[in-house]
Amino acid sequence: MNYRKLLIIFGIFLFISGCSDFAMICSLNPFYLEKNVALAPEIEGNWSAHPIQSKPDSNNKNSGKWEKADTTLIWRINRFISEEKMKTKSGKDSTTFKPQNFYVAKLSGNNPDSAQYEFRMVLFRINGILYGDFSPREIPDIKSSLMAKENYFAVHTLARIQFQNKQLFVSWLGADYMKDMIEKKRVRIKYRYVPDAGRLLLTASSEDLTDMIERYADQKRFIDWENQPAMLKLNRIN
Repeated sequence: MNYRKLLIIFGIFLFISGCSDFAMICSLNPFYLEKNVALAPEIEGNWSAHPIQSKPDSNNKNSGKWEKADTTLIWRINRFISEEKMKTKSGKDSTTFKPQNFYVAKLSGNNPDSAQYEFRMVLFRINGILYGDFSPREIPDIKSSLMAKENYFAVHTLARIQFQNKQLFVSWLGADYMKDMIEKKRVRIKYRYVPDAGRLLLTASSEDLTDMIERYADQKRFIDWENQPAMLKLNRIN
């Protein structure tokens, strides 16, 4: 596949993954390594979301553009439990339930007919700080089209996660923020510019992304997590 066709496909999946016109930097590969994956039982439950604005003097161009669904639906976060069906030696059906090392964040309303969005959320720790890797899990428009499924790749976004009392603060690494770090050579990381989406797409390996987080993510002079364009405060509602 030539370079131009590859960028066109990237543009398509950035658009349908919700990464085409907002503030988060997207990566083709996960931001974590399995050795750093962590569990945080306190994250499970139902949450209401409230956007946090960037600082008034911020250079974040895309701040404050949360869609209505992101902040009006309830965030239901639960550890994913897989079901494995098998036959016993006597031929009877048996189901085994196995908790997995990731969570499902489902955005849904109280009305059964309301829209629902699901994300796979993998928590991991680096230098003692908790981060979340988000990727879309269920996209109805993809499932209903063979062409879309054949040309779709799930992308990943990176967020720092903090617990304070009964609140959860989630701050995603911004696209413009990452672009600025790359252009000023503060960070050296592989990426591609996707013209159709007008966005940078990180193409570095998970190993290189982990190295970037280890080197820079815990230093405010490199990444100010309290001044990113996409930030949410989640309040526990049960």
